[in-house]
Order: sequence, then structure tokens, then C-alpha cells
Amino acid sequence: MKFALCNEMFEGRSLEEVARVAAGLGYDGLELAPFTLARDIRDLSTDELRRSRRVVEDAGLEVVGLHWLLVSPPDLHIAQPNPLVFERTRSVFLALVDACGELGGRLMVLGSPKQRSIEPGWDEASTRRRAAEFLRSILPRAAGRGITICLEPLSPEETNFLTTHTEALDLIRQVDHPNCRLILDLKAMSSEPTPVPDIIRHSAQALAHVHANDANRRGPGFGDTDFVPVFTALREVGYTGYLSVEVFRFDPDPETIARESIAYLRRALDRSKGQAAL
Repeated sequence: MKFALCNEMFEGRSLEEVARVAAGLGYDGLELAPFTLARDIRDLSTDELRRSRRVVEDAGLEVVGLHWLLVSPPDLHIAQPNPLVFERTRSVFLALVDACGELGGRLMVLGSPKQRSIEPGWDEASTRRRAAEFLRSILPRAAGRGITICLEPLSPEETNFLTTHTEALDLIRQVDHPNCRLILDLKAMSSEPTPVPDIIRHSAQALAHVHANDANRRGPGFGDTDFVPVFTALREVGYTGYLSVEVFRFDPDPETIARESIAYLRRALDRSKGQAAL
């Protein structure tokens, strides 16, 4: 397993500085939020995207992929019945796919809770159908770029659509495309009644990525979430991908969060190895 750092907590700092800090702390990659690169990803040229990739790679890291995909520009939604919104969202998403490819990323995390939520007057079945239609419309481009679209279950506090891993797995089965898979987020998993290790085991065949954070929305080790059984379950299912540290509270400061998070994750990983040997 490898460790990555999500860049948005560095609020306004250059990609060069973020890459330098992450590399110095021993991270393997960066996961980028598109709104930190441009208000509209379509405003960036291929050359600009490739320069950003070189910045990350020159620091000894790789771009893992993109997340917080649809925050900007405004008024996007993957399940809007309005065809104009559908096409605008699709245009932005396809541009994000191309940008992810130019940056060297291999996955895109579809969280964006407000841009998928069921709005008043909609029902879940029709929302699911439109979301599946949207995903099928962009997956051929993603597959051509070697990119996996990862559906992210989020807590009911964040959205009212895809709030459990089973709901996300059902939509993945409905879409039925090898490049549509699952990301699990520790904060979100903690909102489910099923224990986190059991969620991991149940989702193993679809699992492509993991977001590492505490149930309190801070970094790993900054709360009570125990990552030892998490690593034990990930090892059991043969997961070898990234754990990306993603936080939602940026205090005390990004460097401290990044440093203490990876230190805790390494300790927990070592302890899980010891448990596996017993």
C-alpha cells in the first residue's frame, strides 16, 4: 500500500510547495482537487497540465488522480433531468477526464455530494437511472485514458444519494463497466452501522481507492478511529492501492496534519502486520 496526500488543505499554496512538503514527509503521491488548479479545468491548456505533472514528478511523486470533481464551475449535477445541465456537467466531466490523463492520474473520485443529491420532487429510482446514464456517457472516454471512475459513498450529513457502500455497489453493478469502481472513505464508512473492516471485506471486488481520515473529519490519528483493523482488512482482501489522506479541518496547519497523519498510518500498518502474524 502507498500513501498520498490531498492538496486542497494547503489552501492557495503553489503545487511546487505542496509537492515538496509531501515528498519530504515520505508520501508517494498527490491527489488533486481541480478547483485548486483552475476555476474551470477547461481554461487550462494541455501544456499547462503537463507542466503541473512535471512539477509533481520532479519532486519524486505521482499524481494519483482527481477528487472534488464538480465543485467548480457552479450549477453542475450528474442526475439533473434538465438536458442543458446534463450536457454542461458532461462537458466539464469529460474535460476533467482529459485533464486527469494529462496529469498522469489513473483515478477520479466522484464524491461531490451536492452535485449528485436528490432534489425535491425527484425519486431515488429516477435519480439512480439518470446517474447511471451519465456515468455510461463518460466511461468510454475514461477507459480510453486508462482512468477509473470511483463512486464514493458519503454520509447522510453530506448527501441523500449513495449514502452506504451497498448503494454505491448497486449503482456500480447497474452501470456495469470495468472502469467504474468503488472508493471507501473512513469518515463516511464510520457513519454506517456495519463495522468498517466488514465493509472493506464486502466491497473487496470493486474497491479501487481509499481515503484516510478520522470520523471527526481530521487526519488519521487525530481522533479515535483505529486504523489497525482497517489495514488488517485491506491486507486480507489483497488491496495494494493508495490511501490518500483527506481532511476537512485544516487546523493546526497542513504540515502538522500531513506529518502526523503519515506517521500514524505507518505505525498502524506495522501493527496490523504484527497482528496478521499471530
